[in-house]
Amino acid sequence: MELDIRGQELLLSIKMTIEDFISKLEAEFEDVEPGTLKAETSFRDIEDWSSMHALIVIALIDTEYDVILSGTDLQAANTINDLFELVRTKQ
Repeated sequence: MELDIRGQELLLSIKMTIEDFISKLEAEFEDVEPGTLKAETSFRDIEDWSSMHALIVIALIDTEYDVILSGTDLQAANTINDLFELVRTKQ
């Protein structure tokens, strides 16, 4: 049985876990060792956080999850879990 587009999107959102989300974030930053970020981590506390990092996060989320975040969305989030939940609600 083939899934329609909506079914495929639902399957993707079910498969998305906070652990996968964190792993993808960690892979984007050279100075972050795998396994160091947690759901409760304030992403702005990542070493040398800058507006460039914000753009990297926005691009990652767009590419990996097909979700467009605005700068306002990013400002409203405090932790990695906040970002994760934002992505889940926008899928």
